[in-house]
Amino acid sequence: MPQVTITLAEGRTPAQIRDLMHEVHAAVLRTANTRPEYIRVVVHEVPRAHWATGDVTLTEMDAARALAPTADEEQS
Repeated sequence: MPQVTITLAEGRTPAQIRDLMHEVHAAVLRTANTRPEYIRVVVHEVPRAHWATGDVTLTEMDAARALAPTADEEQS
């Protein structure tokens, strides 16, 4: 009984998550030689403030990106 667990930072629409679950289910079905009803796909959404890389949360990264000049602004 395959179980796939996916952890994502929050921010995707319900439709995007549903599409992801469908595609993962299809991939497992094609490759794992199992019945569709045995496949479990679980998606965990983590608040961006609760996910850090290099001691910087995704929320902090988002804020820094919002303050950074764009390529067009740098050329002006």
